[in-house]
Amino acid sequence: MKYNILIGGAAGQGMDTLSVLIEKILKRKGYFIHSSKDYMSRIRGGHNFIQIRFGVEPIYSHCPDVDVIIALDNNTVETHIERLASEGVILCDESVKVQDKRAIKIPMAKFAKEVNNLKAVGSVAVGSLLKLFGESLDIVEEVFSNKFKKAIAQSNFEALKKGYGFVEKKFQLYKPGKDNNLLLNCNDAIALGALAGGVGFYAGYPMTPATSIMTQLSMRQEDAKIIVEQVEDEISAINMVLGASYAGVRAMTGTSGGGYALMVEAMSLQGITEIPIVVVDSQRPGPATGLPTRTEQGDLDFVLFSGHGEYPKMVIAVRNPEDAFYQTARALNIADKYQTQVIILTDEYLADATQTVPIVDFSKVTIERYIASKDDLANEKYKRYKTTQDGVSPRIIPGKIEDEIVLIDSDEHNEYGHITESADVREVMMDKRMKKLNGIASEIQEPEYFGVDVPEILLIGWGSMYGPIREAIDLLQKDSVSIGALVFGDIYPLPTKLLKKYASIAEKLVNVEMNYNGQLARLITQETGIFMNQSILNYNGRQMCAHTVYTRVKKELM
Repeated sequence: MKYNILIGGAAGQGMDTLSVLIEKILKRKGYFIHSSKDYMSRIRGGHNFIQIRFGVEPIYSHCPDVDVIIALDNNTVETHIERLASEGVILCDESVKVQDKRAIKIPMAKFAKEVNNLKAVGSVAVGSLLKLFGESLDIVEEVFSNKFKKAIAQSNFEALKKGYGFVEKKFQLYKPGKDNNLLLNCNDAIALGALAGGVGFYAGYPMTPATSIMTQLSMRQEDAKIIVEQVEDEISAINMVLGASYAGVRAMTGTSGGGYALMVEAMSLQGITEIPIVVVDSQRPGPATGLPTRTEQGDLDFVLFSGHGEYPKMVIAVRNPEDAFYQTARALNIADKYQTQVIILTDEYLADATQTVPIVDFSKVTIERYIASKDDLANEKYKRYKTTQDGVSPRIIPGKIEDEIVLIDSDEHNEYGHITESADVREVMMDKRMKKLNGIASEIQEPEYFGVDVPEILLIGWGSMYGPIREAIDLLQKDSVSIGALVFGDIYPLPTKLLKKYASIAEKLVNVEMNYNGQLARLITQETGIFMNQSILNYNGRQMCAHTVYTRVKKELM
């Protein structure tokens, strides 16, 4: 059994704090959690809401059905009451105007005033919520102490107890297991994966929804002995990352589509200088500013084909926080090994959706550096762009080997790094660089498959559609639908083994994407000649949930 809580109100009413408290308490009690945010691009006002699903089994996606609404204003009730279950509950202050038998009006503001903390209204709601589900208050005081300063924590806890005593138990919960999980969103996981992968320098300009990667790293830079630089724009960020990497430091940056557009020229510079970098594109709807606080998978074509000229790259789409942690550490190794750029695609949904995931296994994470020593140079003059069988030239750190200079240039160059306009040398250098694609292709991971062994319908998705598709497959299989799904993480070079296997079995191939053109489907056709029979697409800025995928499969494919 899974329950869904919706917290709604205007920006500035403390919803984030309220949701964090609920998530941490439920997580500490051993429940699995998935929370997602829907918020406007304004500092105060408007209508925002957060959904928290929890239960005793893993949860991968949000859900349209609501069991409890915590309404901080009238607008929340008006907007979401149609989604509330018939046996659901509305928790609200006595000032909220709602005429519904499911509403429990609580003197939240009055209770907050009684504890001399007008901001403790949310804590009253937390207490009432815990009582509805019959949860005890053990570990709650500890959570409050970790969140607030001592005096504020105490007043909030007193407010919580008042809310707890005002309502009666209504819902029956199964007993959860032990708290053996982490509670992360993908931006936090990317930051932690970068630290585990040995990042030494991060430069960025704040841009929703990528900003919190930089924030997380900056909070830890002193302990981790790294440098985090907030710069004046994305052009500076990417060029500083290239400079740091040239000097031997593992370096990365993060932005959204508009910021990535400013980085494109420097991405081509990476292609010819062969300096390893990792770039995170946290997607949001365009064109231009578009919907800055909403989600989309609209940048796949952009990152695949951005940059003038041809050069090797790798594109990875993270699928959930656990995946994001390991993939970020892996991306740093691959960038280093092939002296290339690795682009990590995520999006606003993943950036803001918090999920319980298994505690990370650091035995799966290695820091693999590929730096040449003097002995590796075989007593010959150093050639930064020496032609090799795999296209990867020996890389040394400037100033580390006496009398050896590391030349780089944005013009075409010979093996030493000197500018040339020779047609023959140009061909040699292009061949050398593009050979790296063979090595990168050997590193790719196949998409994850779930479903029946011989599916009649095959859903194909990538990145943030992992959770909704996975839950939709479970729902469809309960209805005896012969269905399976492939969800891609590594996207370019495109892994094709499982794709070709299941495409030869299934009668219908359906790409499920958060964009207008079906960008993964186009890449698949381009690379393999495989065409989709149908598409399930969404581009309104709101993430498809499992219920939407389930409904559209039943309606459009059966």
